[in-house]
Amino acid sequence: MRRIICLVGFILLVAGLQAQLKSPEQFLGYKVGTKYTPHYKIVLYFQHLAKEASQQMKLEQYGETNEGRPLLLATIASAKNLSNIEAIRMNNLRLANATRDRAAPNETAPAIVWLSYNVHGNETSSSEAAMLTAYDLVNPANTKTQQWLQNTVVLIDPCLNPDGRDRYVNWYTTVIGETINPQPLAREHREPWPGGRSNHYNFDLNRDWAWQTQKESQHRIKVYNNWLPQVHVDFHEQGINEPYYFAPAAEPFHEVITPWQREFQTMIGKNHARYFDQEGWLYFTKERFDLFYPSYGDTYPTYNGSIGMTYEQGGIRAGLGIINEDGDTLTLVDRALHHYTTGLSTVEITAANATRVVKEFRSYFNNVINKPAGEFKSWVIKNDGTDRVSRLTQLMDKNQIDWAYAAAANLNGLNYFTGKQEGFKSEPGDIVINLNQSKGNLIKVLFERSSTITDSATYDITAWSMPYVYGLKTYGVANFITNTTKAAPAETSVAVLPNAYAYAIKWDGLHSAKFLSAALQKGLKVRYTEQAFQIGNQTFEKGSLLITKAANAGKSIQQEVENIAKASGSKVYSVPSGFVDKGYDFGSSSVRIINEPKVALLAGENISSLGFGELWHFFDTQLKYPVTVISANDFLREGLNKFDVLILPDGNHEFFPRKETNDELKSWVRRGGKIIALENAVAQMAKSDWGIKLKEADEKKSDNKSDYSVLKKYENRERDWLVNSMPGSIFRLELDNSHPLGFGYPAFYYSLKQDGNMYEFFKEDGWNVGIIKRDNYISGFAGSEIRTKLNDGLLIGAQDMGRGQVIYFADNPIFRSFWENGKLLLSNAVFLTGQ
Repeated sequence: MRRIICLVGFILLVAGLQAQLKSPEQFLGYKVGTKYTPHYKIVLYFQHLAKEASQQMKLEQYGETNEGRPLLLATIASAKNLSNIEAIRMNNLRLANATRDRAAPNETAPAIVWLSYNVHGNETSSSEAAMLTAYDLVNPANTKTQQWLQNTVVLIDPCLNPDGRDRYVNWYTTVIGETINPQPLAREHREPWPGGRSNHYNFDLNRDWAWQTQKESQHRIKVYNNWLPQVHVDFHEQGINEPYYFAPAAEPFHEVITPWQREFQTMIGKNHARYFDQEGWLYFTKERFDLFYPSYGDTYPTYNGSIGMTYEQGGIRAGLGIINEDGDTLTLVDRALHHYTTGLSTVEITAANATRVVKEFRSYFNNVINKPAGEFKSWVIKNDGTDRVSRLTQLMDKNQIDWAYAAAANLNGLNYFTGKQEGFKSEPGDIVINLNQSKGNLIKVLFERSSTITDSATYDITAWSMPYVYGLKTYGVANFITNTTKAAPAETSVAVLPNAYAYAIKWDGLHSAKFLSAALQKGLKVRYTEQAFQIGNQTFEKGSLLITKAANAGKSIQQEVENIAKASGSKVYSVPSGFVDKGYDFGSSSVRIINEPKVALLAGENISSLGFGELWHFFDTQLKYPVTVISANDFLREGLNKFDVLILPDGNHEFFPRKETNDELKSWVRRGGKIIALENAVAQMAKSDWGIKLKEADEKKSDNKSDYSVLKKYENRERDWLVNSMPGSIFRLELDNSHPLGFGYPAFYYSLKQDGNMYEFFKEDGWNVGIIKRDNYISGFAGSEIRTKLNDGLLIGAQDMGRGQVIYFADNPIFRSFWENGKLLLSNAVFLTGQ
């Protein structure tokens, strides 16, 4: 009788919970996929689940987007595990050796699965699927999911990019009628610039996991590293004519990826295939989506011990429905259902193998510490006295990578800049990073000089070594370095004196550019030196800033300079006299006034939204210098007399093909304007008679015999292009640092090259500031033909034109905002050149 009463009570309890807990359709008032759900309603639905299923789900806001939308993480578990969730989380960090608490972890703990949705805003089906998945996991009537949750915790981020999603959804909602139009040419399938893929600043958040240049990434990675799940899935969409992609991934796999990480991907894929086969849904595996570049939503988790995977559903620009090349109508209902299926299938297979998943996770991190992979066991990064080291350590801190300060010692290691094994001295202020820590594999990937690529048909850039990204001399050392300290070496403070003749700031890093930006906006008159000078024991290299008392009469410049220096991280030197010990005095013509530039940044159709976004973000959030975002038509119509600097991002600019507008732009430059052109903008100018010329590869001489190399096999058609492929490789440039464009640099610079464009040397009216010579390849995949072509050419140049100037960057100096060493180059172009 007691059992019957308990059973009846349980049934009544479940019925009561179900009456309060609503499915997405019940809550929203429509079937998922028949309408788009704006982000705020997704938030409301997850709040509903957290309230009505509070014994099994906890919802937290872990951050906020640039536009003020909340970033959410739902934790779903059995009632027992949710009540003990903090202990489970801390135990998981102990399994990963990622906590200073050295208590033995429980190796029979629940496995943790993290599901990430909608990192690309216009890949919309996944956030719709997130609601379906979350509901089924907390629904007490679903006996399967309730069983899975006995040994598995599921974390759901329903939308990684709310700003991008709402940009797309809001636009789409305004252009559809009462019924959808599935014709691909219909307006509702032609998303306008810049599209919803990116975040507020037009960054691709799926390339930002390791670099964390964006708010969304910074918030997410912080909470991610506080969990370190065993399994992570990043849900995406691809072209409308593609079916569904799931693991296992394509080659190349990075060499640090373990056999278990490969094996479990295959197990997961086979489980998905079982469901897709039952429904007759098409899918593919082991193609296109590799595991190499470290800043994706699959690779970053993988290099942090997870089984990291991307799932791709066909559907970009499909809206609520579109006719694909098979003549089928691909609907949002279908797309959401497919993502829902793989999401639950992932939880299911993880739960079925939870014991081994946790055991292998523990083994991964034990091996990382006890048997670290790679030729180097530690790295010593030399402190060059600029802000480059502090910017690198900030990135290490964001990724929870341990580092320390070096002690004075004689060591031996491989010099990244020379490629030679040599003796060197470490000194206080230098940085040491040892490999025997929980982030060891991530460190190896980030710092390796050259990566082993098992398949050159890769999806993204193939080189990103931190010493070249930051321009810091680094030594790879074959042993661990234990003589380190966490205490920063004492810095010599420099008093800012009230009655100084002038104040000097060395021009040697991004902090210097930040100082100049703020000083100009405060109305201070600033000069820079074209030649080095010395006062006492202090040497000030070319580009150093001077703020003289006489030129700023009537202003409390001491206080202003101190405040700006503190905010920018710059050091100010009080100068007692304009008479220098070495070099040119401050009244010399070699000391030039810096006029406050009025900068326009071109945006709009046919311009790379990502390239534009990098520049906008740099000026807005890093330099904090005002730029006016403007279209080409508005610049020609009203901007010619209002701006003196025009920045042309990567893209196809409408100025150049038309002679009238091309000539009008040239006239503006001759009157004193300055153009800063990047990437394809340079290539366009080379074809439009601006004085810069593309360098063509030397044609191979014919021996009058049949050239059988032109004969290609059809089955190799996707690989034949690789000989001319340059997905992203590092080359060393010789840099003319006597030119203002090169101020603050040594006589070389490492550039990330993504195409074969190279230009002829200027012979007159121009300056060859950054050139590539023979054998200057450093790392990354470069096709055999394109690599042979890249020698003896111009990549960074400055061209005089009348009273104005054109600055050319063949490569992007601030690529994805993680290529830190190029940011001063761009600042030089804006503030110092052409003064």
